[in-house]
Amino acid sequence: MRHLVAVNVLRCARLLTVAVIALAAPALRMVQAQASGSAPPLSRFAEQMRAELVQAQIAVARDPSAAVQNVQAAQHNADLLALPDTELTHPYLARMKEGLRQARAAVVADDPVGIAEARAEAWTALMGAGYVMLEASIHVTDVADAQRWLTLREFRTATRFSRPGADATLAVAALGTGARSAADTVQAVRADLLDTYQARLGEVLRDITVAESKLFPARRVETATLAQGYFEILLPSFREQRGDVAARAARQLFAGLRQDARAGSSLDGTIGEIQALLTGFRAAPLSPNEQTRRAGQMFRFLALVPVEYERGVRNGEVVKDIEIVEAITFRNAASAAFADLQSILDARDKAGASLASEQFSQLDRMLADASERRHVADPAEIQRLVDQLSQRLTASAPAEWLRRNSAADFDVIYSTLDALENAVRAGQYDLAESARVDAYALLESGPEARLSAFAPQYVLPIENLFWQGQDDRKGLALLLQERAAAGEVKATRTELDALLKEAQSALANTSTPEAAAANAGIIVLREGMEAVLILASLMGSMKAASQRKFRRPMWIGTGAAAVATVVTWLAAQGALTLLARYGEMLEAIVSIIAVAVLLLVMNWFFHDVYWTGWMANFHAQKRRILTGEAGQMLGLVVLGFTSVYREGFETVLFLQALVLESGVNVVLLGTLAGLAFTLLLGWVTFTLQARLPYKKMLIVTGVLIGVVLVTMAGQ
Repeated sequence: MRHLVAVNVLRCARLLTVAVIALAAPALRMVQAQASGSAPPLSRFAEQMRAELVQAQIAVARDPSAAVQNVQAAQHNADLLALPDTELTHPYLARMKEGLRQARAAVVADDPVGIAEARAEAWTALMGAGYVMLEASIHVTDVADAQRWLTLREFRTATRFSRPGADATLAVAALGTGARSAADTVQAVRADLLDTYQARLGEVLRDITVAESKLFPARRVETATLAQGYFEILLPSFREQRGDVAARAARQLFAGLRQDARAGSSLDGTIGEIQALLTGFRAAPLSPNEQTRRAGQMFRFLALVPVEYERGVRNGEVVKDIEIVEAITFRNAASAAFADLQSILDARDKAGASLASEQFSQLDRMLADASERRHVADPAEIQRLVDQLSQRLTASAPAEWLRRNSAADFDVIYSTLDALENAVRAGQYDLAESARVDAYALLESGPEARLSAFAPQYVLPIENLFWQGQDDRKGLALLLQERAAAGEVKATRTELDALLKEAQSALANTSTPEAAAANAGIIVLREGMEAVLILASLMGSMKAASQRKFRRPMWIGTGAAAVATVVTWLAAQGALTLLARYGEMLEAIVSIIAVAVLLLVMNWFFHDVYWTGWMANFHAQKRRILTGEAGQMLGLVVLGFTSVYREGFETVLFLQALVLESGVNVVLLGTLAGLAFTLLLGWVTFTLQARLPYKKMLIVTGVLIGVVLVTMAGQ
């Protein structure tokens, strides 16, 4: 008996010591940090509070005394936050205190579900208190205090299509330097944090369904309580947009959801009502720039769905599961962007937005059926549905949403490169190559045009990393061809990402109409002058009266190339992405034809121009060569056509990208200006050419033709 008493006394002493240390340690750390001049961030105490409550839930069944200590430590960490009890924070503080009281009661009652519920209550209340204190600090321009409260927040869950934002942090920093007003900073903070908490609300509503299907009672109750807590943070915005009646109804629904989860009742009906009530609601309205960016993502991701689906299906069967997964992922990304924009679309065309929502759901069901092998739809059906949905969204969207947005293009490029890495890890190198080509096509048909004018230093390094590489770094195309390890691909991808981010930053402030028009003019002038120089070098030796007739077929080819360029422009209006995917291949084909014809012309120059001008004994040979005049004429037509059209094709892709971003009128103005300068410089070039000495022209044009030939072959 004495032995048992002694053991119990020692046990109690040990538990008391542990409790004292657990309670004292945070305070000691706080004192040490203050003494060193750097107070720990509030997030540390908040996370420690939540961690202690998790440990209490784990320990309550096997060691109730340890669970009590965990709850006490959680309370102590909450006290270290030193939240002021003001009119703004009082509702949140009351909920946090109630949550901690419920946790203590749940430990006594040996109720792990109750601890999970209490933890969710305390945590969301704490996030709400941090948010209102942050806004209050900004209003009085207390930057140091705002930065302290800013640490007491959550972030959006990182996905392939969205990454944690730092807009609030950057806005508060700008407030500190005087670069931003308090009102603007508040708007930026609201957009960041309220968007985060709305995203978290959507996540936990989905998690509730999963927890219910898997019969996880603690998780059911916890997610229902989190949903209620996150909505309380969003409630002021909801009330402002929907009114008091809708706000009261929403609060009742969330309270009912929590009660039903605790009682074990079905939650499907309540979740459906909540989702219907929240349809079209955005706590922090998107800025015009962000609207355009999300719209660009929506259209871009949606267009990729049938592309991926078609690659994964053959003859009514799924042959590549990863492609179906990619199609589903792109559909979900497009749907998420649509959800962010739905309130705006509802205001413009409620019936159209509702139909688009139904079509997104229909697309989801079709892809899910294919993934589960219940019914594999024909790729044409998927393409038809996506076309209908795209047309519906285009009809409902504001005009500015339909312009190309470089930020959205970069977002899609990053996500497509993610797909490349996933395919490499799965050993699917053919799929990885397909993703690489898709990403490069998106770059070429979108941001590359503006990069060529405003930040040309990035174009070649980025292209090198997409293809064969630069310096000691192998490019993605070469790595995939060699079936390199995932680590090597990752290293190149990391370097490519860094360049893309620098390029994206360089383009961030070049979206004005004036900049777009200047961009278009520069592109036309650059590509046009290249064509002019090629033609000048080819026609330079055709000065003699007997040779002038050979200029005519080249001019005919040039005119045909101009017509073909216009036709390509019209075709590109509806199929830009498809053309861009094969842009390098088409340009290569045109160049190869040009090189082949150029070799023949080089041969003809030496046999028909040089030698006939300087060696009379070859006049007979000249007549034999010129006997096949029809063939020569056709060859010269083809040469003129290919020399100009290869420049026209590239120009179309670049200008079309600008049209999508800035509109036809702006780009047309710049194009006309660039074309005018090109024609002027072309006239000067050919006028000067006509006055050059004949013998010197033989030498100059021979060198120029050689340079053109080497350049084309090299490209």
